[in-house]
Amino acid sequence: MNLIEELRWRGMVQDMMPGTEEQLLKEMTTAYVGFDPTADSLHIGHLVPVLLLVHLQKAGHKPLALVGGATGMVGDPSFKADERKMLDLDTIQRNLDGMKAQLQRFLDFDTTKPNAAEMVNNIDWFRNISFLDFIRETGKHITVNYMMSKDSVRKRLEGDNGMSFTEFTYQLIQGYDFFHLYTAKNCKLQMGGSDQWGNIVTGTELIRRKAGGEAFAFTCPLIKKADGTKFGKTEAGAVWLDPKRTSPYAFYQFWLNTSDIDAESYIKIFTFLEETTISELITQHRAAPEQRLLQKRLAKELTCFIHSEKDYEFAVKASELLFRNDTAEVLQSLTEAQLLDVMEGVPQVEISMSELETGKDVVSFLAEHGIFPSKSEARKNVQGGGVSINKNKVGSIEQLVDTSLLLNGKYILFQKGKKNYYLVKTI
Repeated sequence: MNLIEELRWRGMVQDMMPGTEEQLLKEMTTAYVGFDPTADSLHIGHLVPVLLLVHLQKAGHKPLALVGGATGMVGDPSFKADERKMLDLDTIQRNLDGMKAQLQRFLDFDTTKPNAAEMVNNIDWFRNISFLDFIRETGKHITVNYMMSKDSVRKRLEGDNGMSFTEFTYQLIQGYDFFHLYTAKNCKLQMGGSDQWGNIVTGTELIRRKAGGEAFAFTCPLIKKADGTKFGKTEAGAVWLDPKRTSPYAFYQFWLNTSDIDAESYIKIFTFLEETTISELITQHRAAPEQRLLQKRLAKELTCFIHSEKDYEFAVKASELLFRNDTAEVLQSLTEAQLLDVMEGVPQVEISMSELETGKDVVSFLAEHGIFPSKSEARKNVQGGGVSINKNKVGSIEQLVDTSLLLNGKYILFQKGKKNYYLVKTI
């Protein structure tokens, strides 16, 4: 399998050193991607480098996932306006443990296979190198002029805040990572996002000057949304791979809400579907965009890959909850956490439990809690069949709202018309 050819049609190759494609076709090649431990979970901004490693292994090559226990103490300054907050050792270790657990789910670490994935941590080699040794044995091989010529450094130096010496050394430290893996594990290729190009080629230069060897590099484009807004960000913040940080339902919804133009590129980048399958899907989607075939398939593939098929099936059921009337049983089956995930963004009304213990007719309840502006408006809508409680249509103005309606012993879901929901919460 020609890895570069596969990644090229998917739109996942931006810059590449001469000879890289030939090296990958010549022999099984060890390659690495680095991840800085800035949080205890990866987020979807990390997905492309993760997928690069997965594609690499599928093509028969050996992937190394480098977690930056050392570089995480410095912070990558590339294309950042301000210096990153430096983390303490305990935080870094906690973040590393979380990231390792996630990476082990996506790559095959079976040591009986010649291209088994490996996890490496650069603190393991940097903890034994003194500052004086580093500047004597490594620093002398890369000139300051060379380091300052990189866009990531030059832009920071031109900015108002400048760049600390700590950050300036990051390029050399990352370059040494590549040199170490080249000498210790015969790693000949580094991959990453396009913002890492300067750091990566510093590594190839260090290998050339310090070891007289040849190493290779390629980067993929940074993912952007067609409307110019940042990929992977929502009103709630970043979309994480950890289900405790971003629920599988919210994760599914993120991909489902992708625009048509973004879905056409994302389906190539973020799934393992074959080119003919994707071309067919795009053709079908363009013929009937209202059916959102691309978004549904994209959301399915990603939710199953990152979470599980069971999580995907729940997300589909939960998504239907707000748009179909025959979902009362699904609503009753949700845990409190699942219910709150589905109802994120739905207006909430808080009431005391004592009010439900005595019970109140539905018309008075709707008016008193602002779901309708008046009793007459509430009565008219109930009589017209326009009000549902827990996805069951209210058939009479005599209907009592009491504790028997509580979901998870705490909530009641009111629906006004087709699309207006109110989640009543007892306190």
